[in-house]
Amino acid sequence: MPQFSYKARRRSGELVEGVLDVADRSAAVAQIERLGLFPVAVDTAKAGAVSSTQRTGKGVDLMAFLPPALRTALQQKRKPKLQELATFTQQLANLIQSGMPLTVALNSMTHLESKGISADVSRELKQEVTEGKGLSDAMAKQPRVFSDLYVNMVRAGEQSGSLVAVLQRMANHFQQFAEVQAKFSSALIYPAMVCCVGGGIVAFFMFFMMPRFMVIFNGFGVELPLPTRILMGFSNFLRSYWLLLVFLIIVAIILFKRFQASAEGARMLDEWKLNAPVFGKVMKLNLFGQFARTLGTLLQNGVPVLTALKITEQVIANRIVKEAIAKTRDAVTDGKTLAQPLEQGKVFPQLMVDLVRIGEETGDVPGALNNLAGTYENELSIALRVVTNLIEPILIIVMALIVGFLLISILLPLFRLISQIHS
Repeated sequence: MPQFSYKARRRSGELVEGVLDVADRSAAVAQIERLGLFPVAVDTAKAGAVSSTQRTGKGVDLMAFLPPALRTALQQKRKPKLQELATFTQQLANLIQSGMPLTVALNSMTHLESKGISADVSRELKQEVTEGKGLSDAMAKQPRVFSDLYVNMVRAGEQSGSLVAVLQRMANHFQQFAEVQAKFSSALIYPAMVCCVGGGIVAFFMFFMMPRFMVIFNGFGVELPLPTRILMGFSNFLRSYWLLLVFLIIVAIILFKRFQASAEGARMLDEWKLNAPVFGKVMKLNLFGQFARTLGTLLQNGVPVLTALKITEQVIANRIVKEAIAKTRDAVTDGKTLAQPLEQGKVFPQLMVDLVRIGEETGDVPGALNNLAGTYENELSIALRVVTNLIEPILIIVMALIVGFLLISILLPLFRLISQIHS
């Protein structure tokens, strides 16, 4: 089949280059448009063109110059991010929706390599499907990329004949979770920057500036005020015992990691996270929204309730919520409705219990859970904004107090020194 190289732009304006195996130029243009790209140039590919990579206007992809085995090994070191999964899933859904057979769509995916998911993944999926296996079975052999959640939803889509709809829902699902993660990250950027800059300033002052001022003060025999003596003592301690402090910090981190790795320690930390002032509410909103979104999406795509609960339990990171989901699954296995064990666990809020009960009465539990997920995600955005707005002035005040103390500790003896000189 002929190959056509193309240049196109995303809606964001980013330039994308690649190679397609299609019948003619018009088919190449149509496929590019189906992927949500705007064609800029489509030409017959030169012999030897690399068709398994995709370059963007952000720069040269150095990974493309590595040997295939080494490139695959490096890419397999981490799981793909949610945004990368969302892009991959949406591209596959678009190709299948355009009328392509699954094997042809997977072959095209090898030429539309998504960031974080190598072309080898699509190539192996195509090989498995060509041999007669289902897409979900092929994906199950690559747990690094496709989680149980992903595999079971694809399997449900295959069984119900609605694979495209399932893939589109999954793309939306991963996109929404990626946005929540982005909100968490953006909320932490400012505090982290302030702490790093503030810590660097204090360390520079203690290790480099304070010793020089001490030489000046000692040379003139100035009587030092209490703040200056405190600061000098702290500076001397840091410069004399910094190796010991580093050692103690490393030991503390190791002990904390071991405590966190133990079942009892992890449970205690997860319980503390849920009950922590201010941040506990943010954690609960995130966990409840994640629970509702995951379970609702699974049930909406035809996954049996027990399987959906088991997968949701694996997705949730907090052990307290995990235990509540496990007890709910056991109760549902014994014939109870979903709302009853959710209420008895005393972990999930009454709003969730009531809406799930209404969903069971109306026969639309997935709809109730998805509505809940939207509610919690909106509340999470507001809570994150409030916490961020609260942290910023607190950090500014703390840094102002620290800098003020440093200035006072230096200026007071300088004023005394000036007074002695004039007198």
